[in-house]
Amino acid sequence: MGTMVTMSEDSRTEGQSDESPWSKASGAFIAWRSGDARAVDELVSTMTPVLWHVVRAYGLDRQAAEDVIQATWLGLVRRHQTIADPKAVASWLITSARRGAAAHARSARRADPVEDEKLHAVLPDVESAEALAMLDEEAAGLWNAVASLDERCQKLLRVVAFMDRPDYQSLSHDLDMPVGSIGPTRARCLAKVRTALAKGGGR
Repeated sequence: MGTMVTMSEDSRTEGQSDESPWSKASGAFIAWRSGDARAVDELVSTMTPVLWHVVRAYGLDRQAAEDVIQATWLGLVRRHQTIADPKAVASWLITSARRGAAAHARSARRADPVEDEKLHAVLPDVESAEALAMLDEEAAGLWNAVASLDERCQKLLRVVAFMDRPDYQSLSHDLDMPVGSIGPTRARCLAKVRTALAKGGGR
């Protein structure tokens, strides 16, 4: 149905509007399935930054992450007719990318599994506050700020950024954190991000 483009961390649209990425993805998906080949470009540029951070949370390097994301898009091309509700396309893509990343992590690191390869993301029906913030025009600077934090904050924020209702029990087990500390820790990590942004992305 359209030509797929090469995936990368930097895929994004110019002059993004205030429309949520989930709505943009749904609209582009409808247009694409209706025969507008150009709509796939908008779908790709809208969702690739989201998929990138979901995949990277599994510890994959850049090349492996790009391979998983490319496979995710190819999977959509092959199975797009199975998606009955266009509003579900974002969740379909995120689920597919998450499963691909987990499989790659298990295969590549069987001898030393990463902590978060068993995480079960609860995908949002609507955008969460963190997801919207991280998909803003300043997303690159925001993720640079996240990268300046300690490893636990990075891992926690990358995982919960796209969750509407995080599964704290699973997070507690996989991140080795008490359930009661996850919410406060996330709040502290987000505060550190705001501080880093205020200082220009540094610690």
